[in-house]
Amino acid sequence: MSVHIIYYKDGAKWMRPVLSRPEYLALRNSGDQIANVAAIRGGDEARKQRLVQMNYSCLPNDDGTLRGSTRMSSTVGMDIDHIAPEEMLPLRQRILAKKEELGLLMLELSARGQGYHLVFKRRTELSQEENLRWASELLGVEFDKGAKDITRVFFTTTGSEEDLIYLEDEIFKDPPPALPCREGVVTNAGHAQGGHASQPAAHNADAQSNDTTPSLQGRVRGGSFKGIPYASIIAEFWRRTGGEPTEGERNQKLHQLAANLRAICDNQEEWLLEVMPRYGLQEQEMRAIVHSACKEPTKGSRLMSQIVKTLTQLSSPEGDAEAMSLDELDADGTSQDNRSPLGSLKGGLLRLLPIGLKESLSGVPEQMQMPVLCSVLPIAAAYADQVEVEYSDGFRQHLGLMSIIRGEQASGKSVCKAAVDVWKRRFDEEDALARKREEEWKERKKGRKANEKAPDDPHVLIRMVPVTISCSTLLKRFKNAPGHTLYSFGEELDTLRKTNGAGSWSSKYDIYRLSFDRGEWGQDYNSDQAESGVVPVAYNWTILGTNGALAKCFKSDNIENGLSSRILVSEMPDSSFQRMPRFGRRTAEEEARIQEAVTRLRSYSGFIDTPRLRKAIAEWVEQKRVEAAKDIDRVKDTYRRRAAVIGFRCGVVHFLLMQESGKVTTKNDRIREPKSTIDFALMMAEYCLQQQIAAFGETLLSQFTEAREECQRYGANHSIYDQLPPTFTLEDLRALKRGLCGESALRKIISRWYKDQWIEKADRYHWRKSEN
Repeated sequence: MSVHIIYYKDGAKWMRPVLSRPEYLALRNSGDQIANVAAIRGGDEARKQRLVQMNYSCLPNDDGTLRGSTRMSSTVGMDIDHIAPEEMLPLRQRILAKKEELGLLMLELSARGQGYHLVFKRRTELSQEENLRWASELLGVEFDKGAKDITRVFFTTTGSEEDLIYLEDEIFKDPPPALPCREGVVTNAGHAQGGHASQPAAHNADAQSNDTTPSLQGRVRGGSFKGIPYASIIAEFWRRTGGEPTEGERNQKLHQLAANLRAICDNQEEWLLEVMPRYGLQEQEMRAIVHSACKEPTKGSRLMSQIVKTLTQLSSPEGDAEAMSLDELDADGTSQDNRSPLGSLKGGLLRLLPIGLKESLSGVPEQMQMPVLCSVLPIAAAYADQVEVEYSDGFRQHLGLMSIIRGEQASGKSVCKAAVDVWKRRFDEEDALARKREEEWKERKKGRKANEKAPDDPHVLIRMVPVTISCSTLLKRFKNAPGHTLYSFGEELDTLRKTNGAGSWSSKYDIYRLSFDRGEWGQDYNSDQAESGVVPVAYNWTILGTNGALAKCFKSDNIENGLSSRILVSEMPDSSFQRMPRFGRRTAEEEARIQEAVTRLRSYSGFIDTPRLRKAIAEWVEQKRVEAAKDIDRVKDTYRRRAAVIGFRCGVVHFLLMQESGKVTTKNDRIREPKSTIDFALMMAEYCLQQQIAAFGETLLSQFTEAREECQRYGANHSIYDQLPPTFTLEDLRALKRGLCGESALRKIISRWYKDQWIEKADRYHWRKSEN
């Protein structure tokens, strides 16, 4: 059998051209394979990536050459999923009864045990998809239309009769020893592009894990990078970026993977094609994705570097004694959505943090650390209000930050308050003295005699103000704090909403928006009783609230005006049916280090130049622009811009805390930001973008689409509608709209047609045009 056998054990990847039946069955019957299959059928989907993978696409021609290189494969792989339990046995019997007519070569139970994989001889007069449709009609069953790749790879089960139902000896025919199954990449006989040798073929499954040694300077094409299997790297990439592609996002997520993975494939397209998973995409589609990813200007991948570093530490016996396995990192029930994009908080984020930020997370459960970090960054930035920085666009700015920590009732948001309380002690102490002076002035003013002159207003500086402050009082505080940033902490977003519900919310809303860039705001009253004036708005805040309160404050009519993109949102982990979390207590020494961080931030003034940080953020925002453009994702395109600014400002706070008070490390009179600062800024930008899209993206998208749909859906979309057959699939619509809109837009079109009763659902994969 000329197949790619992809087998992972002890960090090794195997590619074998031909197996004998005993070798083939030995792989399927290994202890790990049997355990993994059992775990998958018990619900552990993550174990699927550990199964032996078989590619049955290259059988020998009559003249001894291999099929599947430049011509169509001589076999067809068919995936049949989600069969009802009562239909499993009848379907098996139908397949076996028609094995001669079908040209059946292999039949196995799927990894989940809810369907079948089969391999049969291709009818040469039919295309790959036509062969699948022919077999589907012959057997009376639907096949997985998302899995119709010419070089079909299956996650193999065990060699028991229950799993491996039928296996034809023809599969084990030997091809010539050194001919490629695909040109330009590793051949099945072990030759690599450019004359380098791949791993030597082993004679049994046990030898496979012991005899393999990395080549190509630590990389084996199609095998591993610095001893880490590509499959492990890819699995960790999916874990950190929201999981494997689901229906509708396959192309976008595979492009994202390729753009990151190319950094460890020398930016070589053929190498990437060998390494990349396909999820049913055909060769031409995969080549287009890989080619597009390799053309992008972005160099390297910090995410991929972090993944390789983490996996190297985890696999090294001399690594961090406290390092957890990947399974253990997931075993605590932490939601992927609440993890840092750079990986586990325990394994990655804490090592990035400087004085003050690190101690803020002391005693905080891992899954709550990101919300706590987001809650203290605005007050940290407020202490550094005398600092000015230059952003990537060439304009100078200050460190304006606003955070909303959202979560359901009793989700543990109070852990954020505990951290902020330590940070605001300096403000509280200073404001207490100022408020005392102000109260004394009020008493003197109130108690003066009618003919006495009113005492002079002391114009005290008060920087901690309640979120429910009136606009008039807030204006007064701004006037008394020139050049300084005010700060508010609010425990309930709903309280803020209610106090501003009598018409002043829109005015407050403008204040918050303007504070992001120290814009000017004011009011003018012809009365001594109301404050008048125009001031620069410098106002940071942190507010906690439920998801319901957030939705009420940011309705569809005010998300698009810009405040949503200026807010650093963080979501508390879902606490439904979870055990009570355990919190630690900060030591006096840790609290003292937070106060030292406050002193450090207040000691800086003037312009701080951060050229490396600017460059990194510029590259990140350009990468996100390309991603958004490829899928015509206006939501991502909108939020990426200010997410980059927020990440940049967080990075500046990080950088200031890394230095000694009032000093910065320079080299040739240039500031040299450490790599940890750049990693932190990029992490915060990515996290901010993800959270903004999750919190506001759907509403913003509806605003984008509703305004234009009325004129478009009877225009361009109706033209597309007329071109579709009476019964059609999403693939048919995608083919007509290819290059014009992304997956989300395609689904929006379908949704609108269905809502307008233009179409109706025919079955799981088909839509039917309505007759009326």
